[in-house]
Amino acid sequence: MFEVKHHDLLGRIGYIKTKTGTFETPALLPVVNPVQQIITPRELYEMGFRSVITNAYVLLRRKKKEAEEKGVHKLLDYPGVVMTDSGAYQLLVYGRVETTPEEVVEFQEKIGSDIAVILDVPTGFKVNRAKAEQTVEETLRRARELFLVKKKKKTLWVGPVQGGTWLDLVKRSAEEIAKLPFHMYALGSPTRVMEQYMFDLLVDMILTAKTCLPITKPFHLFGAGHPMMFPLAAALGCDTFDSASYAIYAKQRRYMYEGGTLRLEDLDYLPCSCPVCSKLSPEELREMPDEEAERNLARHNLYACLAEIRRVKQAIAEGRLWELLEARARTHPSMKSALAKLNKYVEIFERFTPLSKRRGLFFYDNFSLTRPEAERFRRRVKERFKPPREASILLLLPPVSSKPYTRNKKVRSVLSRLSRELGEDLGRVHLCIYTALGIVPLELDEVYPASQHEGPPFIDKELATRIANDIADYIGKAHYKAVLYHHDPSIEWGTTVYLAVLKICLNKNLIFKATSMDEKPWSRQSIEELSKSVMELLNKIKEKT
Repeated sequence: MFEVKHHDLLGRIGYIKTKTGTFETPALLPVVNPVQQIITPRELYEMGFRSVITNAYVLLRRKKKEAEEKGVHKLLDYPGVVMTDSGAYQLLVYGRVETTPEEVVEFQEKIGSDIAVILDVPTGFKVNRAKAEQTVEETLRRARELFLVKKKKKTLWVGPVQGGTWLDLVKRSAEEIAKLPFHMYALGSPTRVMEQYMFDLLVDMILTAKTCLPITKPFHLFGAGHPMMFPLAAALGCDTFDSASYAIYAKQRRYMYEGGTLRLEDLDYLPCSCPVCSKLSPEELREMPDEEAERNLARHNLYACLAEIRRVKQAIAEGRLWELLEARARTHPSMKSALAKLNKYVEIFERFTPLSKRRGLFFYDNFSLTRPEAERFRRRVKERFKPPREASILLLLPPVSSKPYTRNKKVRSVLSRLSRELGEDLGRVHLCIYTALGIVPLELDEVYPASQHEGPPFIDKELATRIANDIADYIGKAHYKAVLYHHDPSIEWGTTVYLAVLKICLNKNLIFKATSMDEKPWSRQSIEELSKSVMELLNKIKEKT
């Protein structure tokens, strides 16, 4: 029932097949109030939303007979996929609901829900451990009971993971519910965490659950309805999410965009080209009757959400979801904290990030260089690459602007000169480039993303130290007898690499030499000096042996 078309990080473009129809993920399911609708379900469908979510408990309490007679699709006048929630939100807010888990299951089957949720017990926010444990155990009991009482095979059932901010309980909840044959899974109790902008904690909650659940099944995030967090939710592996924020914000006269929300009273322009913003001005919206302004704001908010979902999909298809995450991380400090938290889970992201992509990578700053593709390249060079057996000298060249390095005129001039001077001894010299990615052996020059990237113009001291240490670790494990470092004064962080290489050479008792300390490392004179230095090192090595 779930087919994946493209993936990047943990984000997936896929298709969820239900008895009513198929819809594409990532998908926002707008919350439809079954009693009062500012935007009708039919309008939502015409706008491009092929799936919605409504509250089965409200229908059960307010429109039970009509819903059972007509079915939820006809009742809502909605031809797309309908997911129904069970009343867990009301249980969280009011402390009780006037129904039973069995009745909610039976009712959702009767009204023809495409995707249904059991009546779980939400953990909530800032609850003590005993309470959290109780919600986990009761939710698990109800989850197991579902498979004894459900009757229809075509309904897709969602298994909620509870535990709140108690990550060990989230892990246990996910591990246990993964043993049950649910069609989808979901993270329960994230709403308050998102409302408090605790996105770094949300990262922990989602990934703790995701890593314990079947990767082949869709994952739902309740209450995630702001476009600023869609890229993060998708990158964390949330295939679907729902929210009523489009209507809630409209009622508060708030205008949603991918970077946050703006109050209508503060707007001089409408920074959007949706059908609402193309026809109206802020002044016209402010002068409208409240109900009309609310409706237009709600429609705009929905279009803003839909536009961001499409940006997320395009980013996944292009392999640029990380770049979109970085852009959104600058909209709010808490989003930057969440992005930083992803480093904790880099091995997970690396596992599901494609080995190569149809486009190169952009490294905007130091943080960009911690993305999974860069980490994977550095790690694999360190762990898997072994220099040629006959190589006794490591020649470290500075990075050059054009790539691949083996086709760069400057690098080729060095190779040509050494080839003429050394002849058969050329194989005893191993050429590598020290770059923002770390050390790049010329043999791996065209392995993604060694040449398929554009690096940042500035590297800070912390990252420079890390790069230098990675290069030193590589030298420490290799069998070289000498290292020749070709310096480029224009690369400020090159000095940090120089010092780290010098230190490891002293520790390993390797011969070390540095060349081209002037301003023109690629001049004919510098390359001649480099060639002579190689010859000197080869002679010293021969003398030692």
